[in-house]
Amino acid sequence: MQKKLIAVAVAGALGAPAVVLAQASTVQIYGRLNIEYAYADQGAGRRKVDHMNAPGSAIGFRGEEKLGGGMSAWFQCESTADPRGPNGGASNGVFCSRNSAIGFKGAFGNVFLGTWDTPFKRTLGPNIVGAEQTGHWGVIELLSSNSTSVADNTNRDVFMRRQRNSINYDSPNFAGFQVLAAFSSTNGATASTPVFDQKARVFSLGAQYRAGPLYISGAYERHNEFAVLTGLNNFDDDEGWHIGANYTFAGRVKVGGLFTRNTFVSSNLLGDIEYDAFHVGVDWSIQGPHGILASYTRVDDADGAPGAAGPGGARPSIPAVGNDTGADMWTIRYRYQFSKRTQVRIGYSRIENDSQARYRLTALARPGTTIPTGLGDNQSAFGITVDHRF
Repeated sequence: MQKKLIAVAVAGALGAPAVVLAQASTVQIYGRLNIEYAYADQGAGRRKVDHMNAPGSAIGFRGEEKLGGGMSAWFQCESTADPRGPNGGASNGVFCSRNSAIGFKGAFGNVFLGTWDTPFKRTLGPNIVGAEQTGHWGVIELLSSNSTSVADNTNRDVFMRRQRNSINYDSPNFAGFQVLAAFSSTNGATASTPVFDQKARVFSLGAQYRAGPLYISGAYERHNEFAVLTGLNNFDDDEGWHIGANYTFAGRVKVGGLFTRNTFVSSNLLGDIEYDAFHVGVDWSIQGPHGILASYTRVDDADGAPGAAGPGGARPSIPAVGNDTGADMWTIRYRYQFSKRTQVRIGYSRIENDSQARYRLTALARPGTTIPTGLGDNQSAFGITVDHRF
């Protein structure tokens, strides 16, 4: 990705002291504009539509100041930059709505505070080979419910979190091995009444290892006191973990896979409910600008006590315990790489639900609806992506 460095010049407006500060620092502007346009089959009883989406589109500013002794102070402010215009998204038009923080780094590692992807998300993403996290070719609906920026005590079903009010630590790199840790503050408790003692908090711990063409990672995350089950002061915890790896053969063919498990307290107090899922994919740079991406993702039947209900929340597609509650997803695309920063992808994706499941393509979320698809319905999309980074 080509970066643009600009000097922070604020001399005239802010006076001489600001000149000294400006000369000691630089600000980097970066971003991505990513637009998908697809013809989508939404399932039985719903219209076939042509549909536009812009997953991951963002613009950001970041800078660093050398403090001496090998230590630096740094900041980043990243915001959604949806070229389609305002669409009612939770972070659309909000400044610093994506990975944004201030921190210190040095020989001790990196400590930072703000809004940031959790270690669970940061270590799972690299192993989603051949597909995307969200959008028409996004597989996160099956693997971990969704990928989004979330407040302190919301979206208990989401493990691919960009967590607000978080304190984060990245260890130094030890011969390719690194530990990532994060927890959130209990800001949500400030809105609670004295008799409503919920103090929701996220704990997330991940580890990753890189050695040439090999990448291995795993993570554990706990959502503490997120589940408000019955009455007052009746809370419980949800947890998830994953493990995965990818390997690039001959610098051209990347093969990857992962397994993840999410465990929730059932919303009707019948015990825990468990969702297992796996993903395998390939990213093949054939020759020159040409490439092929393909993937297969499977979420198994919900497991737990008979009749245990799903966690609900933002994703009603998560089913209750029972047979035929799983789903399969396939994606395949052709990629043409114009440059290191610009590429076009054309392809097809399909979700096939078992008879008691209603998972959906993440791009087809409809604000205000509670039921994304009918039981056993299938969804598919065929389209094009234009992806430019700067």
